[in-house]
Amino acid sequence: MRRRTLIKGMAAALPSIWLSPALGGDLLRPGSPGEPMARGPFKPTWESLQNYKTPDWFRDAKFGMWAHWGPQCQPESGDWYAREMYQEGSVKYKIHLEKYGHPSKFGFKDVINEWKGENWDPEELVSLYKNAGAQYFMAMANHHDNFDLYNSKYQKNWNATRIGPKKDLIGGWAKAAKNNGLPFGVSVHASHAWRWYESAQRSDKHGQYAGIPYDGKLTKADGKGKWWDGLDPQELYEQNHPLSENSWNDGAIHKQWMWGNGVYPPSKIYIEKFYNRTIDLINKYDPDVIYFDDSQLPFWPISDAGLRIAAHLYNKSIKDHGELRAVINGKMLDENQRKAMVWDIERGQANEIQPLPWQTDTCIGDWHYNRDAYNRDRYKTPKTVIQTLVDVVSKNGNLMLNVPVRGDGTIDEKERKVVEGITQWMKLNSESIYGTRPWKIFGEGPAQQSAAVLNAQGFNEGKGKPFTHEDIRFVTKGDILYATAMGWPDNGRLVIKSLKKNSEYLTKEIQRIEFLPTKQTLTFERDENGLVVSLPERTSDELTYANVIKVLS
Repeated sequence: MRRRTLIKGMAAALPSIWLSPALGGDLLRPGSPGEPMARGPFKPTWESLQNYKTPDWFRDAKFGMWAHWGPQCQPESGDWYAREMYQEGSVKYKIHLEKYGHPSKFGFKDVINEWKGENWDPEELVSLYKNAGAQYFMAMANHHDNFDLYNSKYQKNWNATRIGPKKDLIGGWAKAAKNNGLPFGVSVHASHAWRWYESAQRSDKHGQYAGIPYDGKLTKADGKGKWWDGLDPQELYEQNHPLSENSWNDGAIHKQWMWGNGVYPPSKIYIEKFYNRTIDLINKYDPDVIYFDDSQLPFWPISDAGLRIAAHLYNKSIKDHGELRAVINGKMLDENQRKAMVWDIERGQANEIQPLPWQTDTCIGDWHYNRDAYNRDRYKTPKTVIQTLVDVVSKNGNLMLNVPVRGDGTIDEKERKVVEGITQWMKLNSESIYGTRPWKIFGEGPAQQSAAVLNAQGFNEGKGKPFTHEDIRFVTKGDILYATAMGWPDNGRLVIKSLKKNSEYLTKEIQRIEFLPTKQTLTFERDENGLVVSLPERTSDELTYANVIKVLS
């Protein structure tokens, strides 16, 4: 009741927003009919969507890879470039001045125009990721910069078939995924452009350009004689509205992410355009997965647009495939919302086995390509990636890993080396990943005792103790138990306390233990202190950061 009262209060304060029946109000539609929602068993309410069941293909896959690639990769300066280039004095503002000039003269629309992706080879990259063990592939369909990376019916002027690469990037990724037999996903981030781009309405406060507006309020008429003649920048920037409260505070956006705390309310036209763009994306490319970079679903709780998109995807999936194959990822979900979609934790992990499947999404560097990460060797190592994967899978999760793509459409040689390291381990040990399920406990060891708590949508990775050989993670497949030690004991004797004699977890007698990478049978002892396994002779340090034994009882 408190939640319903709160939402009604928010709606009263935001007269331009409409409520769905699920929120206790009447659903008002804009004048344009837009894209119809597919009919089927799912309705656009949380109650109906809670009948969702995560498909087995996703539960079995465990490991996906992601190309978080768009025009913000062109400057090779990392995340949120299209927002922070308009923040006077920021690192990206200074980079922009040096690289392109002042944002009153050269804005993000102009960065998009310079982006060509001239060396992009989706088939080569997706094949590389499949060889590394990825069981599904995802590509970014748009970011907060509001630029669609596909042949967009509703963002028809500001999309990658018209400007920049002049190619259907999602179409190319989708074809490559199909050719490699991988389920295909898209990530959708554009709902927040309304608030995210508000910095483009600013001007410098200091220096020779003080008081001269950036390009965030330009109109179609301003383009006469320029490369964008005939295009309306407001279709991209969406800044024909007053600033939100405290908009000049660069950190205020985080408190307003869920469309409260003084955000200037997005218009019905803006919300419905997003709905239509996303339905068009689904209908054209038939994705198996949609990742929403939103708290819950897009525009929740001020609109039911996200609920309608979810119902459409689920119903369409059933109609097209004869069963529900589709997956939606969303963040900061409560227990009931996790029944309606797959909970996603950004750059972080759950600290215990979750009752429902979930996903960690993370990146080996910044989300958008950052040349500084390359220069300073700041990429995650294969060790970090694999240990994260093993930990996540033990807790009923999947790992979605982004390898940042350069503006030209390639990945660099250091990133390739990381992918090669992942490939090596997966070729030997993927049996302990694919198709597994959590055991009675996820594991043991000192790392979990100091695990960092989740913060909002995630962000707890790398904040606990490093893993050692004492940190063990368990999964099962049928009658087989896989135990993975996150390191190699100096004496070659692995001790697993949870599998001691008369263990409450493993009551059966152990018949045989194998070292998974080589299929060697290992000798072992089992007493009141634990299971002691003698590992084979250590031949290399390369892959000994996650050592899998196969326990048969």
